[in-house]
Amino acid sequence: MADFPNFPNCYQIDSKPHKFCPGCGHPIVLKMLGQIIDEMKIAEKVIFMVDIGCSLLAWDFYDLPTTQTHHGRTIPTAVGFKMAAKGKIVVAYMGDGGAYAIGLQHALSACLRNSPITTIVVNNTVYGMTGGQMAPTTMEKEVTTTTPGGKKEFITLQGPELLRQAANRQAYLARGTTDKPLVLKQLLKKGIEAQLKGNFALVEVLSACPTNWKTKAPETIERMKDLSMVFKEGEF
Repeated sequence: MADFPNFPNCYQIDSKPHKFCPGCGHPIVLKMLGQIIDEMKIAEKVIFMVDIGCSLLAWDFYDLPTTQTHHGRTIPTAVGFKMAAKGKIVVAYMGDGGAYAIGLQHALSACLRNSPITTIVVNNTVYGMTGGQMAPTTMEKEVTTTTPGGKKEFITLQGPELLRQAANRQAYLARGTTDKPLVLKQLLKKGIEAQLKGNFALVEVLSACPTNWKTKAPETIERMKDLSMVFKEGEF
């Protein structure tokens, strides 16, 4: 580990460099989570679960017990594991499609039950791994492979705001961005702490997808600003 002083100790070094596209926000989210796991000294308790999609590229990111689920089924799998092993800290990691499309019913149910797991949703407004199709979070007039004329089919889904209407009062819901990693780190830590107190937590993270946005660095920065205009950051 001496050769990688800036890497969290819970990283799996053999899997680096990571498998995500250049400019992707996932590695930033995962690094912040790794730092939290180290600082809280909870590596021996953490179970990491990843969804199908770009999030599955984190299957060997950490030197932690990791499970990949079917698409959209990460939350119920995490809930089941937590019920069977109450002493573990279970983290469900997924994209906006897995959380708010095929997996939305599970997110709502976990909120209603206040299931004590921590859910991290990386929102880049598209289905990243399959080619950049429209997702529930795709913004108004946003061009994707399935909305070449700009999205106008439905309003943009606001995940934490929607879930707050069903969530237990003690549940922790928040939204951060990879543009502000240290702020994001604090939100993720609160998400872990909420689970330790016996509550459900979901932290959405606004993230870049230059590959499917077809943007270079300056354009990517501007697109991230657009996301922050549409999706309110903070706690809910």
